[in-house]
Amino acid sequence: MPISKGKKDKDKSGKATNSNKKEKEEEEKKARVTSSSSAVPPVTPLTKGKYAQGPMVVKKDRRQSSSRFNVSKNRELVKMPALKDAPPDQVEGLFTKKLQQCCVVFDFVSDPLSDLKWKEVKRGALDEMVEYVTHNRGVITESIYPEAIHMFAINTFRSLPPSSNPAGAEFDPEEDEPTLEASWPHIQLIYEFFLRFLESPDFVPNIAKKFIDQKFVLELLNLFDSEDPRERDFLKTTLHRIYGKFLGLRAHIRKHINNIFYKFIFESERHNGIAELLEILGSIINGFALPLKEEHKIFLVQVLIPLHKARSLTVYHPQLAYCIVQFLEKDSSLTKSVIEGLLKFWPKVHSPKEVMFLNELEEILDVIEPSEFKKIMVPLFKKLAICVSSAHFQVAERALYYWNNEYILSLVSDNTSVILPLIFPSLYRNSKSHWNKTIHGLIYNAMKIFMEIDGPLFDDCTQKYKAEKLKEKQNLTEREEYWLKVHNAAMRNPLAQQYVMSVEGLECGDASMMQCDVASNQQQQQGGAVGEDELVIISAVASSSMTSQQQQQIAMDTDDNQQAEEDDELQPQLVAKEANEQKNGQIRNKIRRAGKQDSSNPSQHHHRHHGGGVL
Repeated sequence: MPISKGKKDKDKSGKATNSNKKEKEEEEKKARVTSSSSAVPPVTPLTKGKYAQGPMVVKKDRRQSSSRFNVSKNRELVKMPALKDAPPDQVEGLFTKKLQQCCVVFDFVSDPLSDLKWKEVKRGALDEMVEYVTHNRGVITESIYPEAIHMFAINTFRSLPPSSNPAGAEFDPEEDEPTLEASWPHIQLIYEFFLRFLESPDFVPNIAKKFIDQKFVLELLNLFDSEDPRERDFLKTTLHRIYGKFLGLRAHIRKHINNIFYKFIFESERHNGIAELLEILGSIINGFALPLKEEHKIFLVQVLIPLHKARSLTVYHPQLAYCIVQFLEKDSSLTKSVIEGLLKFWPKVHSPKEVMFLNELEEILDVIEPSEFKKIMVPLFKKLAICVSSAHFQVAERALYYWNNEYILSLVSDNTSVILPLIFPSLYRNSKSHWNKTIHGLIYNAMKIFMEIDGPLFDDCTQKYKAEKLKEKQNLTEREEYWLKVHNAAMRNPLAQQYVMSVEGLECGDASMMQCDVASNQQQQQGGAVGEDELVIISAVASSSMTSQQQQQIAMDTDDNQQAEEDDELQPQLVAKEANEQKNGQIRNKIRRAGKQDSSNPSQHHHRHHGGGVL
C-alpha cells in the first residue's frame, strides 16, 4: 500500500502512529517466539503429551502437514460489511466479493504467526457465509456458482505432503498419531461451506455441472490420500453428495475409485482413504438395481475380494465386509465366488487377521441361502476344522462361536452327514490336547450339539476316529521295527564299522582317525586293494586313539559279525522291506560307496556275501 507524504514526515520526526505501534508489537512478539526453546503449538493439538518434550519436537513438526499451497502474494484483506446488514440489492455483489476475498491462500507452516490479522478476516468471512447459506433461501444465484466452486478448488486442491507412512505399515488409530493439516482452521470452514452449498434447496445441478466436471471429481478423489482423518471425513460426505446429484458423473466416479483400489492392491499397498472410499461404495452398492450389471460383478471379484490380502486390512475391514454382504444380499448366486476368494486369501500365520476373516465369514453365513451353502460347505468346514485346531486360542474360540449362531446351526443340522465327519477329528483331538480350558468347554458344547442332532452318526465317527488312530500307531511301530532290523543288519557289516569310526572321529575332532580314513581312501582310489597287513596297521593306529568304550563297542560288533552267517535266510526279506520303505539314511549311503570301492578286492567277497546283505 502506498505510504503518504505526511506519514513519512511523522516517521522522520520520531512520532509513531497507532499502526507503527502495532507493527512494533508484532515484531517484538515474533522475536520472543524465535528466542523461545519450543515452537508455538498450532490451533489443533497435533501430538499427545508424551511427545511434547525432548527430541520428539522434530517428529512433532513433521506431524504438522505441509501441503503445497500456492500462497497468494497480496494477502492484505479488508473486512467487509456483514451480509445481514447489506441492502437487498447489494447482497449478491457483497456475497461475490466475499467469495473472491476467500480465494487468498495463507501460509500456515513455515511462519504460522504471519498475517494473523488477515487470516482472522478470512476466517470470519467463511464463518459468516456458512451461516448465511444455511439459514437463508434464494441466496444461491447463477452468478454465485462459478465463484463458490472456484473458491473451493483454490483452497483445497493441492499437492499433498510426503507420506509419513511410505512403507504401507498398518495405522493403529489407538496407538499412532495421525498427521494433521496445519491449515485446517480455514480448510474446515471451506468444506463446511461447500457442503451447505451442495445441500441447499436452491442448488441446481444443471447449472453446477458446467463447473463440477470430471476434472473436478478427479482432483477431489486425489485428496482422499490426505493423512488428516478430519479432511477425509469431509471428503467422503462431499463426494457422496456429488454422486447423488450428478448422474452423469457416477460411472466416472466409480471408474476412478476402482483405479485407486487397483493401484493399492497390486502396486503400492499404501493409501490413506481406502476406508472412506469403501464406505461411499457401501451406500452406492445398496442402491444398485437388479439384476446386477456385469461391471459390478467384476468389481466384486477383481477389487473387493483381493482387498483382503493387503497388510493394512485392519484399517478398513469393517467397511469392506459391509460391501461384501451388500453384494450377497443383492445377488445370492455370488456366494460361492466370494467364499472361495476368502479361502484363497486366508491368512496362514497372522492370527488377528484370521479372526477378522472368521467375523466376516459369519456375517456372510447369516445371509446365505441354503442352496448356496451346500455348494461351499465342504471347503468351508475343512477350513473351520483347521481354525478349531489353531494354537492361538482367539482363532479357535472365534471358530467355535459359530455353534452359538442359530441360523448356522440350522444349516449344519440339515447337512450333518457331510459336515460332522469333516469337523469331528479336530473337535475330538483338541477336546483333550488344547492348552486353553475355555476351548475345552466350547468344544464340549459343539460335540454335545452334534450328539443331539445325530447320535448314531456321532458314535460312528468316534469309532472310525479311534480305529484310524490305532492303525496309525501300528503303522508307526511296524515302520520303526523294520528300520531297526535294517539298521542292525547294516551294523553287522565290517565295512560299516570303519565308516562309523571315521564319522565318530570327525565328530570328536580325532586327527588320527581322520588320517586313517584318508589313507585307506587314497589307496582304494589309486586302484590298489588294501591288504590284510595294512588293515592291521590301520586298526592298530585307530585303536590307539580310541577310548575304552569305543573299543568295547567294536568288540561287541565283531561278535555280531560272527553270528551273521546264521541270518542269511533273513537277508532277502530285509532287502525287500528296505526297498519298500525307501530309507536312504546316512549309513546306507556310506556303505553303498564302500561296496563300490571294494568290488575289485576278491579277498573280501566272502565277507560281503555274509555280512553285507543290505548292499
